[in-house]
Amino acid sequence: MVRKSSRQLPKLVIELGAIVLCAGDSALAQSPAERRGLRFARLHCAQCHAIVAVGESPLTIAPPFRTLHLKFPIESLRRRLAEGIVADHPTMPQFRLDPDQLADVMAYLQTFEP
Repeated sequence: MVRKSSRQLPKLVIELGAIVLCAGDSALAQSPAERRGLRFARLHCAQCHAIVAVGESPLTIAPPFRTLHLKFPIESLRRRLAEGIVADHPTMPQFRLDPDQLADVMAYLQTFEP
């Protein structure tokens, strides 16, 4: 067994933290549908919303994806995403997801639920 000195321990903790942060996106999205949902979110949502487990949303009024399940059931978004979201604020673009995109985004959003 290799023993680490007490001076090496903080460096090890920082290195492990960096590994966890770098793996964060892929750790959240494991299934193919979840990975496609994350890819969709990166392309269409990340300019305003925080789409991963840490960090603030670039647009202050845009809720982070990781907190959506705290505000309402994620499943309730399914119909709104299929019919086209019209937000209460003008900066949110209106868009409608096709059935495959909807399934992928829902799979990704559900990764944030406990």
